[in-house]
Amino acid sequence: MQASSLTQAKLSKPFDLDDWQGGNQALKEEFDYPITDIEGEIPTELQGTLFRNIPAMLDVDGHLVHHPFDADGMICKITFDQGKAYFRNRYVRTLGYCREREKGEISYRGVFGTEKPGGWLANAFDFRLKNVANTNIYYWGGKLMALWEASHPYRLDARSLETLGIETLNGVLKEGTPFAAHPMIDPGSADREPRYVTFGIRALGVATRLNIYELDAEATVVKHHAHYLPGFAFMHDFVITPNYCLFFQNPVDFNPLPFVLGKKGPAECMKFRQDDFTKVWVTSRHDPSYLHSLKVKSGFVFHHANAFEEGDEIVVDSVAYRDFPSINHNLSFHEVDFDEVPSSQLWRYRFNLKTKETRRQQLETRACDFPYVNPAYIGRPHRWIYLAAAAPEEANGPNQVVMKIDANTGEQHLHSFAPRGFVGEPVFVARSADAQADTAEDDGWLLVVVYDAKHQRSDIVVLDAQQIERGAIATLHLKHHLPYGLHGSFSRKVWL
Repeated sequence: MQASSLTQAKLSKPFDLDDWQGGNQALKEEFDYPITDIEGEIPTELQGTLFRNIPAMLDVDGHLVHHPFDADGMICKITFDQGKAYFRNRYVRTLGYCREREKGEISYRGVFGTEKPGGWLANAFDFRLKNVANTNIYYWGGKLMALWEASHPYRLDARSLETLGIETLNGVLKEGTPFAAHPMIDPGSADREPRYVTFGIRALGVATRLNIYELDAEATVVKHHAHYLPGFAFMHDFVITPNYCLFFQNPVDFNPLPFVLGKKGPAECMKFRQDDFTKVWVTSRHDPSYLHSLKVKSGFVFHHANAFEEGDEIVVDSVAYRDFPSINHNLSFHEVDFDEVPSSQLWRYRFNLKTKETRRQQLETRACDFPYVNPAYIGRPHRWIYLAAAAPEEANGPNQVVMKIDANTGEQHLHSFAPRGFVGEPVFVARSADAQADTAEDDGWLLVVVYDAKHQRSDIVVLDAQQIERGAIATLHLKHHLPYGLHGSFSRKVWL
């Protein structure tokens, strides 16, 4: 798919809603084929596997889920090997997925409002929530894990994508234990080994239990400690530095009554306190007893780009909403009005651990999300942030632009797929596999899934991260569409 010129990105409405909705259709088929319809050339140095997790089962026997985040997860892998590419997708065979396939109907309530047939009476006092395993996918320590933050991971075979079962990390996790979908990979250094760092939260009424885990290179849990945070906490993402973990506790009230009575999903029972402060919890990676809180002016944060230490300060770059993008229970996800949906922008926060002073600065006004940095710079000072962004400069809209921003100077580069292309999270892949190599921070590629409304299919687009405005190096046309996905990751390993 050829990208449009950036002049189109300045139009107030550079998209047609019907085009965007084309990517909101379920994909129920599972495929396995070499990708042969390619424009351009795949760099031969690009070796490895792109994994994507997609909420793809958007209806069960014709009955729509209320929100895509309630849909069963489907794992896609695109394997790059010697200038060629191969595609495979498989649904995660969770217990809930298998049960609903057997019954042919929705059997579970969803966090985002999906209901079982039969109205509120059939849903009241049923607190079971299906682990949809639909948010992220990561290969670490020989384990490919499909992640959904409210419950345990599912392990898959990295070659076939067959579901192997619940992953307990050698018994550390129990069935149903929350395990976040946003791990941070500490790349390590000359005197520090790489670590998989993540968390899990569980509401306990008047408090929230925060569990923090660190896994070594063999996926063994080598650190695990817990903190109790006052009140209700909803945290989708977090950041790390070599010494700290930071968690943003958005100012949210949770009223469980509509959920208990079978009228709403848990996510629909949250209310954002826009005039309140966001609490930022700072924990030590070395001292389990260390827990300090700071306050910053309110903004609802879903995703962070990165964090690093700078003297007595910790700097955090995040995407924040001015208001919580609440879900209207009376509307389906096909009826989105982007003019009515709050937009999110890129912000930089500074937290002084000695003086407790907090500051924030807006880095970009364009609506954007899914921030990504070179993984070798996690926890270290970074320059470049890659994002998926709306095409209009001053209005909200679906993501149609890949954006590259210099977090220090504001310099930016864009590549637009408007008016008929819709993009997902850009995944950065460094040209060199050596995380300690003396190369430019942006020396590599961006891998982006783009829904092409004109041809009603999806493309895997390879961009030169140093020159994204020049367009695709290679565009890999799939034989079908992919529903809009959430997150993904890249492994240097090749599985054919």
